[in-house]
Amino acid sequence: MNGVKPRRWNPDTVAPPLGRYSHLAEVPAGHRLVFLAGQLGVGPDGAVVAAGAEAQARQIFANLEALLAAEGAGPEHLVKLLTLVTGTEHLAGYRAAQAEVFARWFPVGDFPASTLAVVAALAGPDYAVEVEAVAAVPA
Repeated sequence: MNGVKPRRWNPDTVAPPLGRYSHLAEVPAGHRLVFLAGQLGVGPDGAVVAAGAEAQARQIFANLEALLAAEGAGPEHLVKLLTLVTGTEHLAGYRAAQAEVFARWFPVGDFPASTLAVVAALAGPDYAVEVEAVAAVPA
């Protein structure tokens, strides 16, 4: 994989991020944008891995990693994430999984830009979390 990754930063003219994200992310020259569809907590067989947000989020991050690898990229190429959680009761589980995965993916805290929203429902009643992403993949 190409050693160049998106530039991510937080200017001191706004409040620091409230979580694991950067306010700004820039796609480097010579990269193409790849849009990853919203991923759910389902394994390769299409079955939901578990009822809880934490297990589903772990599977979602594994799915994202597999999709990035299929493009010759890795988590370091992520530019933006959009996370949808079906209720505030699922926030703690999602955040626990995210903290664990992001510690491995972004060990120095160089996080992609991100949005987290609590929504009424997703595509089916068994889904607690969905995450979509944009990556800057070396051309």
